[in-house]
Amino acid sequence: MGARLVLLGPPGAGKGTLAAWLSQQYGFTPMSTGELFRQQIRRRTALGRTVSEYVTSGRLVPDALVVKVMTSQLTRPLLQRGFVLDGFPRTTAQAEGLERFLVSRKAPLTGAIVLTSPVRVLLRRLSGRRVCGRCGAIYHVRNMPPKRSGICDRCQSPLIIRKDDQADTIRERLRINRAQAKPLVAYYRRRGLLHPLRADGSSQAMFDRAARLLKAHGWAAPRPARRARG
Repeated sequence: MGARLVLLGPPGAGKGTLAAWLSQQYGFTPMSTGELFRQQIRRRTALGRTVSEYVTSGRLVPDALVVKVMTSQLTRPLLQRGFVLDGFPRTTAQAEGLERFLVSRKAPLTGAIVLTSPVRVLLRRLSGRRVCGRCGAIYHVRNMPPKRSGICDRCQSPLIIRKDDQADTIRERLRINRAQAKPLVAYYRRRGLLHPLRADGSSQAMFDRAARLLKAHGWAAPRPARRARG
């Protein structure tokens, strides 16, 4: 049975990057709250219509509804194969709902990995984003720079720094995230499920630490490398 993991951590820590790597290396299914919400809304399911009503009115989606949307995707084959949750749970109420569901399926959570990184590193990562004011293309000054500095590759328009990507705004986002995350981190610590993972440095360094963590706990073995066809 594959590992059933929750990824926690502030914006810019690399949760999405780590989830994709865990999927590639171990076969765990990555699950993002935002993506699942968008799928439900696009498909116009009953859950999707309800979620859309909250989103379009600017209201927070209730914890019970978030749990219902997420657990509706956790089929028995997926529980067996293993999954990585990114962006869920966000509150202790959601964590409790997830726990009740998994226990009822005799597939309890394997662990909650919390990514840690100095604020200066998070600021550098998040403040490097640039956006085209015309076509909306997204770049990063270090990780995905445009061919010409400050100019969009697609439409040759100037790139801008959105307010959300300015240093003061980022610091406030990180402060709010830290305060909101404390109860959830404490919840998983009390249950002996919390596992800190340093996310500073390169992505490869984070992957190496994650591999050692999984190996130490016997959570999974990497997929065997595919043989090239001769």
